[in-house]
Amino acid sequence: MTNTGRSKGAHGRSLQPLYTPVQRERRNNTAWTLVQGVLAPLQFAVFLVSLVLIVRTMLTGYGYELATVSIVVKTLILYIIMITGAIWEKVVFGQYLFARSFFWEDVFSILVLALHTAYLVALSLGTIVGDQLLVLALAAYAAYVVNALQFVLKLRAARLQGSHEAALVAPSKPSSKQTVELAA
Repeated sequence: MTNTGRSKGAHGRSLQPLYTPVQRERRNNTAWTLVQGVLAPLQFAVFLVSLVLIVRTMLTGYGYELATVSIVVKTLILYIIMITGAIWEKVVFGQYLFARSFFWEDVFSILVLALHTAYLVALSLGTIVGDQLLVLALAAYAAYVVNALQFVLKLRAARLQGSHEAALVAPSKPSSKQTVELAA
């Protein structure tokens, strides 16, 4: 039985590994991985604070300006993480977006960007105001949560793949019986 580097999925189909050994090395050696690792939790923290401010504003009618600023900050961080993420993808996979391993995450990221951008456009033009604008922000945030979950699941899969690969290449420890036989 040969190891093709593929594992079987829940339905017995072969799954492509997320990273080839070369891509894994690139991922591990680029500073853009650290940048993403810092920006992703920062964006999530800003999202949580902003979400609280939006809900508070919708429930009480107070704090609209602060909620608006928080949404703009969250959107700016989103733009930064998308640009740096595209650079990371280029370094690791050789293309700026839609690499096979992250295709659906990137597709959904475009939706997230579109909704956040629609918020900024509506805010700037005044085409939507008040609670309607906050509802648009909540829609953008809901899409962001789905996208964040996609990436968390992908990170988990990458860690599992890395553990699996490490187990395949790690030398096995000889049993005490084998040690005695080797010593003889």
